[in-house]
Amino acid sequence: MTDIVTQLAAIVGAGNVLIGAADLVPYLEEQRGLYHGAARAVVRPGSTEEVAAVVTACAAAGVAMVPQGGNTGLCGGGVPSERGDSVVISTERLTRIRKLDPVNFTLTAEAGCVLASLQAAADEVGCLFPLSLAAEGSCRIGGNISTNAGGTNVLRYGNARDLVLGLEVVLPDGQIWNGLKSLRKDNTGYALHHLFIGAEGTLGIVTAAVLKLFPAIVERQTALVGFRDLDAALVLLARARRASGDAVTACELIPRIGLDLCLRHIPGSRDPFAESHPWYLLLELSSSRPGGLREALEAMLAEALDEGLAQDVVLAESGEQRRALWHLRESIPEAQKKEGGSIKHDVAVATSRVPEMIRRCTEAVEAALPGVRVVPFGHLGDGNTHFNLTQPAGADTPAFLDQWGRMNRIVHDIVVAMEGSISAEHGIGRLKVEELAHYKPALDLDLMRRVKTALDPQGIMNPGKVLSWE
Repeated sequence: MTDIVTQLAAIVGAGNVLIGAADLVPYLEEQRGLYHGAARAVVRPGSTEEVAAVVTACAAAGVAMVPQGGNTGLCGGGVPSERGDSVVISTERLTRIRKLDPVNFTLTAEAGCVLASLQAAADEVGCLFPLSLAAEGSCRIGGNISTNAGGTNVLRYGNARDLVLGLEVVLPDGQIWNGLKSLRKDNTGYALHHLFIGAEGTLGIVTAAVLKLFPAIVERQTALVGFRDLDAALVLLARARRASGDAVTACELIPRIGLDLCLRHIPGSRDPFAESHPWYLLLELSSSRPGGLREALEAMLAEALDEGLAQDVVLAESGEQRRALWHLRESIPEAQKKEGGSIKHDVAVATSRVPEMIRRCTEAVEAALPGVRVVPFGHLGDGNTHFNLTQPAGADTPAFLDQWGRMNRIVHDIVVAMEGSISAEHGIGRLKVEELAHYKPALDLDLMRRVKTALDPQGIMNPGKVLSWE
């Protein structure tokens, strides 16, 4: 292994091969602390050609490789195993925006670009790159693509998969596949770039991408709606889409317990309403032309209040008020951390069945674990719910977290029975390998393994992630 480290240093420079224990730590620990990996080295290539040379050297030596972007994932997909025999390949130095074409509405960027920097670059030329998630200040676009990241704008613009036109990928044998096309139409056989989107680095390393842009947003209207009946959320969403000409960008569900946790643990948080409500819906409408959205939203919400669908409404009157409303939604995970142990589920069902799923799963977990506090929140508009469980008040945290597998089975059984997904936007990584093997149809798994074997016959590209792999 010393030989491979020497080879890597010759390729990228000794300063870009990290082997000291303190230097390795940021690359070896998963964000939620579920995994603490080990590695012989972290290598930081500065170009696609250097990535290819690193991969070629590792492949020749039979050394496992773990691609890593911003290391902000929530399923351990970018963290090496505890064996310590792999090399982490970080894309953090691949930060060039190669081309920005506001006429074609495309941006070509390297994998190490931070998501927020791409949003800013698009904004400078009057465009919008709509991928948006809580970690956008530190996550990198290569990781977003490799996990098919979702976020708050999926309802309007789709997942990362829907925002990628082309890719450049270093394959597990070191070959560079150049699929950096900026075409909206290319009907010349298999769409190969889709193989690597959501593959979590198990089929190759994304080094650059052509991304879709959209006209910049010039009007944005945001409202927080308090209501009693969970089914009313679906009616409110449908009415908002129709009233606005389908300009709803985000539709986020917040339970009262989620708001209470924020008020208790997040400094500066305040309740937007004088009275509490069982549920809240954060609605945001946006348009690339000014005028009309405010009136449409107000009229729709006034009708909902008159009919009793909604009990109270707060409309943001400024950018500061909008940010305060979004801060409440985005702070729920952090507030949960401060309340003790949290067992998390990232599930999806058809949007029309979200209330049913929440009710069925809540009843089941409360029966199985008395005192558990259910905190279901998230992207109602696209059917994705973060069905999180906070430990019972005063419970022993390790003992509660030991229930993770049992709670997974209860929640995932219900979700799969409803033709849903056990991983809506966070991926599989290490966390859900066994769950995927349990729930995925045998033919699906066989097809996935055939693809993996064809592209990575040695099984050395991010081994142990997504698929169980010997």
